[in-house]
Amino acid sequence: MTGKLPEPGGDDLRLDKWLWAARFFRTRGLAQEAIKAGKIEVNGERPKPARPVRIGDMLRIRRGQFESDVRVAALSRQRQSAAAAAALYEETVESIERRQALARELRLTAASAPQFAGRPGKRDRRHIVHFTRKRGG
Repeated sequence: MTGKLPEPGGDDLRLDKWLWAARFFRTRGLAQEAIKAGKIEVNGERPKPARPVRIGDMLRIRRGQFESDVRVAALSRQRQSAAAAAALYEETVESIERRQALARELRLTAASAPQFAGRPGKRDRRHIVHFTRKRGG
């Protein structure tokens, strides 16, 4: 079934199953936990995992620091390839720009953080011991 677009399986589908099929979450259980935790909104409302999702519904999905606003474009009852999963939804332009700006900001923050080479070697430990003995004693 690779390369095929998802086939509409009906008029609606459970929210947790759609999130799993669209590859927002690795398992349906994780999708259900996110829904119960209030990290998913459907048309501005806080849903339950069994809430039916229809084509055209707007979803706000929060995963970590990232937030995506997507419109349901198709329904699929099966989890397929990433390309087929991407065809299930359309992300808004504002959402894409917001995510890219946050990713850029996180990259810059990580780059400015101190970089450590790892654990000290034997020579470094000797320097540390020498330094702490002089200060403490």
